[in-house]
Amino acid sequence: MNDKREIRAWYFYDWANSAFSTTVVTVFLGPYLTSITRAAADANGFVYPLGIQVGAGSFFPYMVSLSVLLQVVFLPILGAIADYSHLKKQMLTLFAYIGAIATMCMYFLQGSNYLLGGLLFLIGNLSFGASIVFYNAYLPEIASADRRDNVSAMGFATGYLGGGLLLALNLVLFSKAADFGLDTAMAVRISLLSAGAWWALFTLIPIRMLKAREPRRRLPAGERYTTAGFKQLRATLTRLPSYPQTMLFLIAYLLYNDGIQTVIALSSQFGQEELKLSIDTLTAVILMVQFIAFFGAAIFGRISRYVGTKRAIFGSLVIWTGVVIYTYGVLKAEDAAGFFAIGAVIAVVLGGSQALSRSLFSHMIPSGQEAEYFSLYEVSERGTSWLGPLLFGLSLQFTGSYRIAILSLIVFFVAGMLLLTRVNVAQAIREAGNEVPAHL
Repeated sequence: MNDKREIRAWYFYDWANSAFSTTVVTVFLGPYLTSITRAAADANGFVYPLGIQVGAGSFFPYMVSLSVLLQVVFLPILGAIADYSHLKKQMLTLFAYIGAIATMCMYFLQGSNYLLGGLLFLIGNLSFGASIVFYNAYLPEIASADRRDNVSAMGFATGYLGGGLLLALNLVLFSKAADFGLDTAMAVRISLLSAGAWWALFTLIPIRMLKAREPRRRLPAGERYTTAGFKQLRATLTRLPSYPQTMLFLIAYLLYNDGIQTVIALSSQFGQEELKLSIDTLTAVILMVQFIAFFGAAIFGRISRYVGTKRAIFGSLVIWTGVVIYTYGVLKAEDAAGFFAIGAVIAVVLGGSQALSRSLFSHMIPSGQEAEYFSLYEVSERGTSWLGPLLFGLSLQFTGSYRIAILSLIVFFVAGMLLLTRVNVAQAIREAGNEVPAHL
């Protein structure tokens, strides 16, 4: 534990997979897939996947939501299996490369083939979430309780740098596409390809350096990993009420982080469709967010030492609520400066709200059940949310207003904050049988 080389290698998986979060989910795929879906739509602007009428603008939000519904089914089972086996490292590797390959295949997305785009995103996002379950489960094994806030924050910060660096390169490619003899569609396809390649390449570092550890629990006699996984999932859900404070925090997190992830995933589509901003402007804002978020994550890791982790998270959620209200009522069409300003505010709190939540939850988990509980947590981790995109998509489809759709997300932040105020952190940690760190 606290091996500096292993911790640095762990950081690099954030560096690797953040290419998917930034280049694919946040910037390029939403607007690009929406344009492809519009090309396939009928005169009324609808497409009909599996015979279901869907507004072209709502297709991508629905795909985000569907991908996470699939995670709800699979991730808790994978987490339980990981706790019983020594395959945590191998499973991280497997899902990382499935996701990376699906992302690279997005290069072939063009014309009106929106179904291919939806399928590849489903595979990529499901694999992304699965790999993060095993990645997060390493945190209590590589960092002691007193160092976990800082290690978690630096993991996110490293991811923002990695995702931001690739996004910067893709911004140059996109903005200079004509100079390279490319049209904008080809520049987007190459950017999507690069995200998968980046993910695959830098995953080699954690694969090489992370240590395979023996499970803290043994597989019961006569059981297989799959059957044990289903039984463990049922047992986990049955036991969860025995840890009421941990359960309360998990519900609060799933709500407020669903709002955060929806804002991140759909900000580019909102900027292009509602604010009429160019893809150059949108990419530049997201790029700025990545680099400011690096410092935001590091700063919030230190702030938590003085005010407490829970208070630091709560403060970030107040700011998130203000962001949604400002975007709905104040931000005007073609206001690039305003979009940059709101992006800078998001950047400061983005890393802190996510990194501190992960660290705080890691203290509330019973020993030996890390992957199992982090699989429940991952249902609304980075790039993965389902209620938010579903509400956004329904609001957009029934009202035709992107502003009403973005305002609808405020319910997640308010509900999350209200539940968070009721969480007794020290009690949650003691319920899990762990020692309460002094800084909490």
